[in-house]
Amino acid sequence: MSQIEEFKKRVHEMRDEKAIPHLQQYAPVWIVSEKLVPEDSSVIFNVLFQHNRYGWVSRRYKYDGFNNVLYQKGQNTVGEDDALDVVSEQEPYIEASISDVPNAYGG
Repeated sequence: MSQIEEFKKRVHEMRDEKAIPHLQQYAPVWIVSEKLVPEDSSVIFNVLFQHNRYGWVSRRYKYDGFNNVLYQKGQNTVGEDDALDVVSEQEPYIEASISDVPNAYGG
């Protein structure tokens, strides 16, 4: 495995250690896009999930690998049809055996 591949793997593992515990409350959650930023050891990624107040939401996060911090960078609501396109095309990043959208944290 090359150094670049090892770096990507390590940053994704560190991101998952921070992101999964936070995002589990919204499960199922799909990663819609992600961009590795090697200059500052970070990953910028968008996730899609169904929020208890807003419906389908696309939320942007930045995981800062240097400081080991996960930042929320904003969110947008997504139409039902667009959300279902993503849901039907790919496996979730975080699966849920039972979705508990009404009791998820409102943040």
